[in-house]
Amino acid sequence: MVQAQKKTKFTAGPVTFIARHELWDENIQDHADQGVSIVVQADVDGKETSLLRFNCFDIEKSYIYGPENPNLEHKGPMMLEGRTDIPKTVGKLYRMDPIAVGNPIGWSIRTMEKKLPQMLERAGYPEIADRLDLEEVALVLPELEACARDLFASKRNTVKHNRGTHVYDAGNIKFGLEMRRLPVGDGGLAVHVLADIGGASDKSYVEETELMAFDIFWDGPHYHYGPRNKNHRIYWDRTLVDDPLGWVFDQLDTRKLGPMLERAGYQSVAVDLDLDKIDSVLVEVKKKAREMQAEGEKLTGHPGLPLEPTPNLVPN
Repeated sequence: MVQAQKKTKFTAGPVTFIARHELWDENIQDHADQGVSIVVQADVDGKETSLLRFNCFDIEKSYIYGPENPNLEHKGPMMLEGRTDIPKTVGKLYRMDPIAVGNPIGWSIRTMEKKLPQMLERAGYPEIADRLDLEEVALVLPELEACARDLFASKRNTVKHNRGTHVYDAGNIKFGLEMRRLPVGDGGLAVHVLADIGGASDKSYVEETELMAFDIFWDGPHYHYGPRNKNHRIYWDRTLVDDPLGWVFDQLDTRKLGPMLERAGYQSVAVDLDLDKIDSVLVEVKKKAREMQAEGEKLTGHPGLPLEPTPNLVPN
C-alpha cells in the first residue's frame, strides 16, 4: 500500500514555511545532533530564498535572520563596537535559551504568530514584511506546528545493529564484538555496549538495548551515542586518532563510560555500572578485539573487515 506523502510546505501570502527533519554528524556537519528545521522562504529577485531559519534540535536550539542575505548588517551593542574578534558571517544567529524558551517548536510557532513581520524586516526583507497578512499566517501555523512535531517524533534517525558475535557480561552491561561490512564496502570491527532495560532479565518483556556503538571502520570510523535513542553520531578525526579502537579502550580504561551513557540518555544504567567488573572483563575484550581486527586484515587487507556485507537488524 502506497503511503500518502506528508505535507511539509505551507504558504501564506508571499512566504512559504518548510519543515524538515535533519540529521547532523559531528565532524561532517557542525556537531552531532538531529531534529526539525523550520525555514521561512520567499521569492527574492526571481529566486527562492531562505529569509528565516529555526533550528529545533536536541542540542541546537537557535534561529537565524537572513541566512542567505550577504548584505545583512550586524549591529551589536555599543559596548562591543570596535571588537575585532567577532566574525562576520552571512545571517545573524541567536540562541534559544532552553530554560526560558521551553520546547523550541512551540516557541518558534508562537514567535512567528506575533513577530513574523518584525523578524522579516530584521532579516533585511522589509518589502516582504509589508506584504504579509498575519491573519493569513495564523491560519497555516497550526498545521505547520503539527507537521513539525510529527517529523520530530516520526523521522528520528535511529539504528538497531546486531548485538555482536562475541558478547561479554560486565555487571549490568555487556560488550558485543562484531566484524561489520556495509554494502558500499566500508566496515571493520564494531564494539557494542548493551544492557537489558525496560523489564527484568527473567521476564518476557525485557529488551536488550544498544546504548553505545563504536564502529572502527577503515574508511569512515565513527561512534554513536544512543543508537536507539538520540543516535548522535561522531566521526573521528583520523589525523589525530590513527587507532580508533585504542581510543575506545582508552575511554573505557579511564572510566568515561558512565558519562558517555548519561549523554546517550541512560542515566540509570550509568549509576549502576560496576567499574571494577568492567576493568576485569576488558582484558579479554581487548584481546579478542585485536584478534578479530587481525583476522579481517588477513581476509581482506582491512582490519576487522569481513568478506560479505553484514546488514543491521533494523536499517536506518
